[in-house]
Amino acid sequence: MIYLDNAATSFPKPPAVAEAISTFLATGAGNPGRSGHRLALAAQRAVSETRRLLASCFGVADPARVAFALNATEALNQALWGLLRPGDRVVTTSIEHNAVARPLNALADRGVAVARVPCGPDGALDLDDLARALEAGPTRLVAMTHASNVSGTVLPARDAARLAHDHGALFLLDAAQTAGVLPIDVREMGLDLLAFPGHKGLLGPTGTGGLYVAPHVRLAPMRQGGTGTRSEEERQPEHMPEALESGTVNTVGIAGLGAALRYLMERGVVNVAAHEAALTARLLAGLKEIPGLRIHGTADHRRQVASVSITLEGWEPVDMGAVLDSSFGIAVRPGLHCAPAAHRTLGTYPQGTVRLSPGCFTSDEDVDRTLAALRGLAGAGN
Repeated sequence: MIYLDNAATSFPKPPAVAEAISTFLATGAGNPGRSGHRLALAAQRAVSETRRLLASCFGVADPARVAFALNATEALNQALWGLLRPGDRVVTTSIEHNAVARPLNALADRGVAVARVPCGPDGALDLDDLARALEAGPTRLVAMTHASNVSGTVLPARDAARLAHDHGALFLLDAAQTAGVLPIDVREMGLDLLAFPGHKGLLGPTGTGGLYVAPHVRLAPMRQGGTGTRSEEERQPEHMPEALESGTVNTVGIAGLGAALRYLMERGVVNVAAHEAALTARLLAGLKEIPGLRIHGTADHRRQVASVSITLEGWEPVDMGAVLDSSFGIAVRPGLHCAPAAHRTLGTYPQGTVRLSPGCFTSDEDVDRTLAALRGLAGAGN
């Protein structure tokens, strides 16, 4: 199989991930922080080490500021519901994933004002438009994606964070498509909150992710309960990460994520970014030569991550995705990609697109075989 659905979840995983999960289940699958025996201590070491690796990956000075979550969606919900209150105002963009759009719509029903900055037809964000939205009224938070999960377009997160701070707002970055793919440093970029998945660019198993919370930010926890520390207190602890980590965390997945992070750091995020940029450039160059095929986005590998959305004359996206899978062994993602707002912005709603998302382990040959398949479909559809 040629796997081009890395924007949904990365595949394959580094071999060390499965090995770490198996070893953990066999030798260290206790409950971290709940007991003093060797299995509990082994579990705590695995959790602490992965937290430390995440902090190192994102330039976080204190690993305790990173709380584990099941995925980026849970992390985003924790950030949004934990921060915003009726009467607050939040600014976001028109290309957000439903993981941001749906919580904000629910919060709007409860009295939070939501302003959406329209992006261009290629998914790009004009900072002047963001500035005007911030000047329109006092704002508690700017929440935006780092890169569109549909078009791959990278948004100017660093400059957007600066604008947010200039207007007295906090800044939340959704790094679902960029964590492990683009270098991210929370201090250098001025991020107050960073939500990320463990199973995409970080190459870990599903059921993993997290939320960085800056020291000056306090969130109301979505869950309250046992944390393994200060059990005599009947109120939720306020210190991180326990404030946001009630109940037993996904220790097995976290052990696998730790192995993935070690692999990624050894290979280097910069090197992964260069590899994926080269694949994207190769893919885009070939796609531009196929008659009847349209690229939705920047069509410029320097302005996007390795997610490319296309439509092909004579083909519905869902049919094209099915044929690529059944006849060519190529796994892609057709449809709306849980981001209808992004498709409205790109002009591809309601039919959606076919998304091609190469990843860390994709080869040039995979790209060339995909282009050959699409050339064949272009001929068949005319």
